[in-house]
Amino acid sequence: MAINRKETSDDIAALASDILRDKNASAIAKSLAGSALAQASGGRQTGAEMEDKASKVLSSDKYSDETKKLAGSVLSQSNRRR
Repeated sequence: MAINRKETSDDIAALASDILRDKNASAIAKSLAGSALAQASGGRQTGAEMEDKASKVLSSDKYSDETKKLAGSVLSQSNRRR
């Protein structure tokens, strides 16, 4: 299995933290934020289910730019073989 060693940047981690504390943030945004923060260190990779969610966010017009930034970060840290 090809391991992706990318980690969440400080800017994306700060955005994720803000979203997790925002009571008005959507469930999908919070889910992506949690995934991004989990990958801020420790060499974790995005799972297949989260890859699917992030892909759908990026291909939809209904999500904010912030949510799409998180989705892009999460996808960039996915398993290279999937």
